Amino acid sequence: MALATSVNVVLGSLAFAIFWVLAVFPAVPFLPIGRTAGSLLGAMLMVIFRIITPNQAYAAIDLPILGLLFGTMLVSVYLEKADMFKYLGKLLSWKSKGAKDLIFRICLISAISSALFTNDTSCVVLTEFVLKIARQHNLPPHPFLLALASSSNIGSSVTPIGNPQNLVIAVQSKISFGNFLIGILPAMLSGVVANSLILIFMYWRLLSIPKDEEDAAIEVVAEEDLNSHRFSPATMSHFTSSSSQEWNSTMEAINVQSPLDINRNMGHVETIRNRLTPSENDIHSVHSDMLESARNSNASKEVANDASSQKREETTTSHNAASVERLRDALSVQSSEVKEDLTLRWRRMWNSCVYLVTIGMLIALLMGLNMSWTAITAALALVVLDFKDARPCLAKVSYLLLIFFCGMFITVDGFNKTGIPSTLWDLMEPYAQIDRVSGIAVLAIIILILSNLASNVPTVLLLGGRVAASAAAISVADEKKAWLILAWVSTIAGNLSLLGSAANLIVCEQARQAPHLGYTLSFWSHLKFGVPSTLIVTAVGLALIR
Repeated sequence: MALATSVNVVLGSLAFAIFWVLAVFPAVPFLPIGRTAGSLLGAMLMVIFRIITPNQAYAAIDLPILGLLFGTMLVSVYLEKADMFKYLGKLLSWKSKGAKDLIFRICLISAISSALFTNDTSCVVLTEFVLKIARQHNLPPHPFLLALASSSNIGSSVTPIGNPQNLVIAVQSKISFGNFLIGILPAMLSGVVANSLILIFMYWRLLSIPKDEEDAAIEVVAEEDLNSHRFSPATMSHFTSSSSQEWNSTMEAINVQSPLDINRNMGHVETIRNRLTPSENDIHSVHSDMLESARNSNASKEVANDASSQKREETTTSHNAASVERLRDALSVQSSEVKEDLTLRWRRMWNSCVYLVTIGMLIALLMGLNMSWTAITAALALVVLDFKDARPCLAKVSYLLLIFFCGMFITVDGFNKTGIPSTLWDLMEPYAQIDRVSGIAVLAIIILILSNLASNVPTVLLLGGRVAASAAAISVADEKKAWLILAWVSTIAGNLSLLGSAANLIVCEQARQAPHLGYTLSFWSHLKFGVPSTLIVTAVGLALIR
């Protein structure tokens, strides 16, 4: 493609430069508007400067990529809600055998989770777990955070849904999910192993610090946070039996009323009367006073007995009321535990449904179905299964990222129309043929440099079609290999520096803001590890991509 007019070249380059500065340095002092607004500004300038028309700008937006990105983000939201990442966090510390074992686990688990749920999501949810594990083992968090960030980038390279640049490559190249996975899987696995070995060798002394004896008695914090309340039938049965026994004894006390003293007094009166029967005249004449005193005595005893009986009834009533209240409390506790048990069972069943839908989505992708519509269908199936207002989950989708992509599509398309990328590629193409080792090395260096200067997604948009067209002139197999090399190198290039990928920045910010566990990962400490790791892992992977 020939260069456009001088005016268009200058204005298009200016618009792209503004986009690039704001994408790489979102808080630049003279225009601190951020990446998303910067991409929209670059797109608007391309239209205002008449580099592209409004219709061309709309056509530049790749809807399949946006649909796939939206679907995978929403599925990740529901997987997080279903505790998938908490289970992954528990795996990090399950039967750990030391610091070096933890490094390898973090590298492997973060790589696998990034391949399935995107690298950014994995870094968001696993950073705090990594900090807790480092704190438990009395180890510095620095190497573990590097393991998480770098292995997330490496693992995300193996699937089209692992990161945004792979989404672009999968849609533009029309490589199926299965072929994409098979083509990069050996490189990914060897890259994870190489990355973990580099970390262990570089931080051997730090990872050899013996664990404090006091920490041996401390339970795993992550496991404590993740343990769910379990329903105890034994508690319920004990509560119920004791309450029923108390209730039965109370009812027996209520039913058994014994006016024993009254019967005895009435018997005494009857005895006196029997004795008085033979001589009634003597009773009236001699013992009248005696009879009157006996009557008075019996009356006073009846009054005393009535008071005693009333007191017993009041005591029994209060005792019964207390027993009924305790029984109500026991039944209330029993009812709440039953509700908790049912809620826990429903939660487990719902989580299983979420996992099954996700597995179904992956199977559909492996079968070669349309990736964007498969992801959207799985996301909407989870919305329906949740059977709740979906707004809280939809609010967690990064719409700013979707808007950023829209502006970036328009800006990069406008810059391509200036002819500058094509002219530069024409100069490099003879030295970047992938049918020889030197050509692959030159191509990898170009992708590494551009990915760190212009970010990986714009690099893929700028180079993808040209690299593929150059390789297609050799063979169809080389065209596919060119796309896979672009996916591998542009992703691993993110490990070179702290600013190389969003996953690095996410780990850095999450670690700094973690409550009671805050740690700052500096630019230079990352660069010290990033340069050798990126070069070695890239070279190892390139030898295995087919």
